Amino acid sequence: MKWIRWLTQVGMNDVALVGGKNASLGEMLQSLSGLGVRVPDGFAVTAEAYQYFISSNNLHDSIRALLTNIDVHNLVDLKERSDRIRELILRANWPDDLEHEIITAYSELCKQDGAERINVAARSSATAEDLPNASFAGQQDTYLNVRGETEVLTSVKKCIASLFTFRAISYREDMNFNHMDVSLSVGVQKMVRA
Repeated sequence: MKWIRWLTQVGMNDVALVGGKNASLGEMLQSLSGLGVRVPDGFAVTAEAYQYFISSNNLHDSIRALLTNIDVHNLVDLKERSDRIRELILRANWPDDLEHEIITAYSELCKQDGAERINVAARSSATAEDLPNASFAGQQDTYLNVRGETEVLTSVKKCIASLFTFRAISYREDMNFNHMDVSLSVGVQKMVRA
């Protein structure tokens, strides 16, 4: 698959492709499974898939325009711009090949469990999560108990949109970080009972 990586295929050398969270999960799956520690399997919709989704829907210029000259201290305007960007993303269409790969990977995950549909978590994993002078972790959304192809596609798109919450925009502005330099990967991982 071009846009998907199984967590068992990634590690800390793949942060630019799958973000810090997914890279760490891949490391855990590879190193702890042999020790008898059970780590839920899953797959990552890559940062390249994020860029492809944004480009396929011609969203770069619209997002950039909405972020130009933003004043993060004007909370009303910040929230309005954030809402508009996220709405653009949520209304955008999946490219057929990317949608097919996400559905195929989810179906494979279900087959591994011997079920037609399983509950998964859709977890945001930004490519700039933890840097020496900034921490972007926890600024994007996670969705739990997602079940079925439609919910998976919707939750992955919501994770992508969460890259532009007002708190994420504000933090990137405060840290002088270019909004368009950050990409997002989304991990889709089996839910476990607590």
